[in-house]
Amino acid sequence: MNNKVSRIVTCALPYANGELHLGHVASTYLPADIFVKYLKLKGENVIFACGTDDFGTPILIKAEQEGKSPQDYVAYWYKRDKEDFEKLGIVFDIFHRTSSEDSIKLAQYFFKVLREKGYIYKKKVEQYYCNNCNRFLPDRYVKGTCPYCKAENQYSDSCEACGRVIYEGEILEPKCSICGNEPIKKESEHYFFKLSIFGKEIKDWLLKNKNLQNDVKNYVISWIDMGLQDWDITRDISWGVAIENGKVLYGWFENHLCYISSVLKYCEDKNLNGKDVWNSSIIYHFIGKDIIYHHYLFLPAMRLGEGEFKLPDFIPVRGHLLLEGKKISKSRGWYISLREFLEKYYADYLRYYLARIISYSQADANFEWSSFKEVVNSELIENIGNFIYRTLSFIWNKFNGFVPSPENFDNIDNEFLERMKKLPGEIEKYSEALEFEKALKLIVDFSSFCNKYFQEKEPWKGTANTCLYLSANAVALMCNLLYPFIPFSCEKIKEQLNFEKLFWPDLTKNLIISEGHRINKPYPIFSKI
Repeated sequence: MNNKVSRIVTCALPYANGELHLGHVASTYLPADIFVKYLKLKGENVIFACGTDDFGTPILIKAEQEGKSPQDYVAYWYKRDKEDFEKLGIVFDIFHRTSSEDSIKLAQYFFKVLREKGYIYKKKVEQYYCNNCNRFLPDRYVKGTCPYCKAENQYSDSCEACGRVIYEGEILEPKCSICGNEPIKKESEHYFFKLSIFGKEIKDWLLKNKNLQNDVKNYVISWIDMGLQDWDITRDISWGVAIENGKVLYGWFENHLCYISSVLKYCEDKNLNGKDVWNSSIIYHFIGKDIIYHHYLFLPAMRLGEGEFKLPDFIPVRGHLLLEGKKISKSRGWYISLREFLEKYYADYLRYYLARIISYSQADANFEWSSFKEVVNSELIENIGNFIYRTLSFIWNKFNGFVPSPENFDNIDNEFLERMKKLPGEIEKYSEALEFEKALKLIVDFSSFCNKYFQEKEPWKGTANTCLYLSANAVALMCNLLYPFIPFSCEKIKEQLNFEKLFWPDLTKNLIISEGHRINKPYPIFSKI
């Protein structure tokens, strides 16, 4: 492995106030994990970073309702999220927290530098205040009608229906989402970030960066062309990154800075210069389409203003996961928790299915139980699993577990060999382009070709040496290529193949398995849903 860090991969931070659901996994964490596993198979030194987003009014209120301190409340969800990710095979190099001391200090540092440079100023504003609840109401605790598309029951800071950011006081027919009463307006002095002056710089960055999705760039540029407004970056609550005058920083000012603080912390523990690592690496921020505005406007503007940390090279955006055709909503009870799912189904079944249906675009995908069953049973089990078990069983039973020596290659053998040699390069091309659904489709198609080859060669009838030699190498090839998608299963296949480790295959010189290699006793690794 190259000791120099080549890439940094981060994921949007899960908010520490509830369980992870399948929608979170599909758009953000699974694609990022597939990519990191692919890079590490290739021997790249990658930092895979994430953490929990710990601050804000929702957490404060939930903690009060459960009789806990906010610190204890977020500590529970930090542990729970980490466990659930690992049960799905997603293991971060560092899983950090916005409430950690170093994350808080970095956020305060950014505030200080941006203010000293003249990018932050004070302004008196009227904010929503609920007399019944006796508190100022941050954005997510005021709901009403979107002033742009007229969608009802929307948060006062953004509309889920049209995706627009809603600025202070623009929401129509506001209601306190805690008690349902109509809030009043009350004056408070806040700090504002001059987002409005960064429009040209952000637009230039968007136009020059060829790694960003064109549809997303055009979407963001249309917002810039309409004119950006300065951004209220403080709140009147007790649970947050504290600055002066009893204020705390708004979550979307400080939470994405945890991408940086987590990498700095990781590098500190490894005796590396964190800032140098950050600025010399290719950086990816994997997100869902609901937070495009924050990552394509707020994040680059703050980094441009502060000036010490490079902007991301990639911000991969994927659409939402629908559940049986309806939008997932925790507040409305229409979701499947990750933990509950994994208590009933094998983790690799979920990884495989989501990787097959989620495209690298803003298009939404749909989780359907009938489709889940059909895809897993027909593709993963009857197609891929069947070929693997048939091949290894034949070698075990007919050749006492030793891979036979190949004999003369006929046209079918040569075609099979050429297809094997080309496959890693084709998968690599799609993986580098972050189009994992296309990479996985190629492997599925290859496994179908393998089954067809096996049937045509009929190793049960006559000579089987060449067929089983090539088929064993096809199993080894698929085991390595499938590892980013179904790691638990590939570890089992690796054991049956009697391999020490998995790696990114290069078949241009030699195949993976040599004649005479001894496998271990095979067994089926999948069972039908």
